[in-house]
Amino acid sequence: MKENNVLKFYYLANTLKAKIRSGWKLWHVSKERLESVAEHIYGTCILAIAIDSEYDANIDLNKVLKMLVLHELEEIIIGDITPYDNVSKEDKLERGKIAVSKVLDDLVKKEEYVLLLDEFNSCKTKESRFAYQCDKLEADLQARLYDEEKSVDIFSSVNKDLINTEWNQKAVLNGAKKLSDLFIAYDYNNYDEIFKKIIDDINK
Repeated sequence: MKENNVLKFYYLANTLKAKIRSGWKLWHVSKERLESVAEHIYGTCILAIAIDSEYDANIDLNKVLKMLVLHELEEIIIGDITPYDNVSKEDKLERGKIAVSKVLDDLVKKEEYVLLLDEFNSCKTKESRFAYQCDKLEADLQARLYDEEKSVDIFSSVNKDLINTEWNQKAVLNGAKKLSDLFIAYDYNNYDEIFKKIIDDINK
């Protein structure tokens, strides 16, 4: 039975290797191969390890890594919901909680992992805040990579509806010219000092 639980969970989680991050498709990033959800998870974990190494973040890295790996499991069932999907934060959290419960259903440590995800979603502890910011920073940095590769034009006709949203128009008026500018503008005020330093460095 335990062996079956391991394999079932693995096969479910493995589907995230083929699930492309919705934001890149929405913005019509032009690249033969776009980042998958699984690759995003890998990127968040790499950032957590590097930031924990270089800064005195005073966190339980093991706990953070578990949060980062587990919190995207909901997307196996509900997909990658973006801010443009008109889904409220409360609705997304509720859908995610139900989805994760199903994905974790057969694991002995299900309750432990569900509580860990509740902590992540509350974003009140130092580990949950750190993990949340790693998740956002990875998306900001990936957007910057696509910009450097000239894979996306936010002002192209295919992106007219997105760029004309109130938030993005505000960012453009404040100087946003690239996709990463929009992402960073959206996230910057939610970053702690360490994460702002990293963002400021790539903007030099």
